[in-house]
This record gives sequence, C-alpha cells and structure tokens, in this order.
Amino acid sequence: MTDRPAPDLPTDRLVLRHWHAADRHPFAAMNADPEVMAHFPATLDRGTSDAWFERMNEGLDRDGYGLWAVARRDDDAWLGMTGLAAPTFDAPFTPCIEIGWRYPVSSWGQGYATEAARAVLEHGFKVLGLAEILSWTTVANRPSRAVMERLGMTHDPADDFEHPRIEMGHPLRPHVVYRLAAPSGR
Repeated sequence: MTDRPAPDLPTDRLVLRHWHAADRHPFAAMNADPEVMAHFPATLDRGTSDAWFERMNEGLDRDGYGLWAVARRDDDAWLGMTGLAAPTFDAPFTPCIEIGWRYPVSSWGQGYATEAARAVLEHGFKVLGLAEILSWTTVANRPSRAVMERLGMTHDPADDFEHPRIEMGHPLRPHVVYRLAAPSGR
C-alpha cells in the first residue's frame, strides 16, 4: 500500500506512535492480564509478547500501517495499542484489512480506543486509500463491539464466522464481523 513508514497520528488527547523500549514491560503486562485477555483463548507469555513487540515497529516501517502504540500527548505515557492488520487466516471476507485495539484495565472506560480508532480509520481511508475496513471479535465481547458501533461500523450476521485459529467447540470460536466503508468522496 505504501513504501513509507507509518506516521505518528495525533488526536486531541493521544498520539499513536512507534513503539519505545519503555513500552515493552507494560505491553507484556497487559498481554499477561487474564481480565484484558478474557476474550482471547489465552494470555501471552513474556517471550511471545516480546516477539510481537519486535514485529510491530517493523510492520509500521515496512507497510505504512500496523499496530501503533497509543500514548497520552501530555506525558507520552503508554496507554495501549490500536491499528490495522492484514489477517493471516482464511475466511469468507479475506483478504481484507482489520482495525483492532487492546488496552490495559487502567485505560478502560476513558474513550481512548474510540479516539485512537478514529485516527486509524482516517489514515486507512485517506492515506492508504482503503475502500473498506473490518473488525471482529468474539460474540460476547460487548466492550469492543460498542467501540465498533461508536465508530459507525455495521454488523451483518451473514458475515459472522467460526475463527479458524480457535479450537472447535471453544466458547470464543464464534466471532462477529463489523464493516465500515470509506466515506464517499475520499
């Protein structure tokens, strides 16, 4: 889509930026928190989290998009992550680009995910020229579904799917899909 590194994306309260070394520990702590990971099959151990951490800046530099670190503008304190990704599994709606987010409990309920996601959607549509951006989660993940709805994303039950990376019969396997088309006149 682009051959330029992803830019920082500022909002009123936040900056979506590349990852700093100081973000590594809180990122790993978030991924190890059972409350944060309740809608995922498992928490992440430190090695898995560190490997993912290393790949995120590489993706931002290589692709012009990815999972940005979200920090507070006032003091650069790390708050979570939001960004775009191309899924690496097969589903009826792939290939596509997904928007996603993850935040530690200390960042919940403050509107950070919605604010950051709006900046990412704008980048995806205006800079990357995407025609549509999708998002998905487990059926029971009401907080993420609420963010998707606040963003204007729509849900069609015909798009829902069984996540192929979650074992058959697991209660988190059923997923809902939300879509948002690029604004006309982009």
